[in-house]
Amino acid sequence: MLRSGTSKPSRRNVLKGVGMATVGASLGASLPPVGEAHAQGAPAAAKGPKLLEMDGKAKLAVLGDRPLVAETQAELLDDNVTPTNKLFIRNNGQVPDITGDPKAWKVKIDGEVNTPMEITVGDLMSKFPAVTYQLMLECGGNGRSFFTPEARGNQWTNGGAGCPMWTGVRLADVLKAAGLKPSAVYTGAYGADPTLAGETNKPSISRGVPIAKAMEEHSLIAFKLNGQDLPLIHGAPVRLVIPGWPASASTKWLNRIWIRDKEHDGPGMGGFSYRVPKTPIVPGSKGDAKDMAILESMPVRSIITFPADGSKLTSRKLDLRGHAWAGDFDIRTVDISTDYGVTWKPAKVDAPANKYAWQNFSASIELPTAGYYEVWAKATDSKGVTQPFQAANWNPQGYGANPINRIRVLVES
Repeated sequence: MLRSGTSKPSRRNVLKGVGMATVGASLGASLPPVGEAHAQGAPAAAKGPKLLEMDGKAKLAVLGDRPLVAETQAELLDDNVTPTNKLFIRNNGQVPDITGDPKAWKVKIDGEVNTPMEITVGDLMSKFPAVTYQLMLECGGNGRSFFTPEARGNQWTNGGAGCPMWTGVRLADVLKAAGLKPSAVYTGAYGADPTLAGETNKPSISRGVPIAKAMEEHSLIAFKLNGQDLPLIHGAPVRLVIPGWPASASTKWLNRIWIRDKEHDGPGMGGFSYRVPKTPIVPGSKGDAKDMAILESMPVRSIITFPADGSKLTSRKLDLRGHAWAGDFDIRTVDISTDYGVTWKPAKVDAPANKYAWQNFSASIELPTAGYYEVWAKATDSKGVTQPFQAANWNPQGYGANPINRIRVLVES
């Protein structure tokens, strides 16, 4: 039977090589800052970000090490399908030690169901049809660093997102097998990760979603990432993937789904956690927890992935590309400006691989002269909602910041 525990050899093996290194100054850091803060693709600190050093992972930018949080720089997100080594990391507690046969790992389904069950990963694989989708995974705090004044939490730019291929079974199929009662309203999901204090008898986080979202066909219990078994750092042996919503609902190291007859109230579901104001509040103010709504569908966002922020160009012809996405919705348009928003040119936007996959965009632009330029991108979703010029609807924990994306380029004469 697969178990989670606290034995040291397993953790040492999985996290072999974990460390942080500081990179030297880059061209991007030497250029003047974009807008009021810094380039929205890479931190503008003179010494650059601290970089992750972990076996099997790219050199992501480390935002915190307790718990481990690391984002993917925009230029590393240039792939159409996010490689596993480039997928961001967001932990809430410690990484559990996993031993034994992964197929023996059990997930309990209980609460408002007719047939409570404890099902193994092996049974999930053999009793339910497997599906594979390219699905967005995005931290609820993605974009937090763009708020002024600074909000609490990890200061993400746009790198708390990725769109890899996930293989698993539909959560709906499993819940149907358990038999949802008419009283079923919400899920409550639990993982095996110990708290930062090492406690295994209480959850480090436990979030959930309304039953309608859980029953959506793209909500998965996933056991493969990009065709390979899930790595431990990304939730092995099995995790939830609830696409388009904050990744905190995509519970890693999944071991229980509690079906509730009311909105779930686990850690991470109350107060200001993953909530945004119903009524706009004064930036920097305390806010009122009673006037907050749960963050559900993530906001519309675009990122330029090529060229990298701070690039030197030898030609005035600029061929750029990137991705755009909008939670539960599709992208209608992406527009590009090289004159600080005075004029805009439409980019070519590709259809998504499937619902909840990001959409690639590209554009070819002729810059008028050599010199310094800011390249801006803004996306509009299928509801007609467009990215704002600066982060809006400030809230104490910094959710929903999605200003237009900006990079800096220097065209040499």
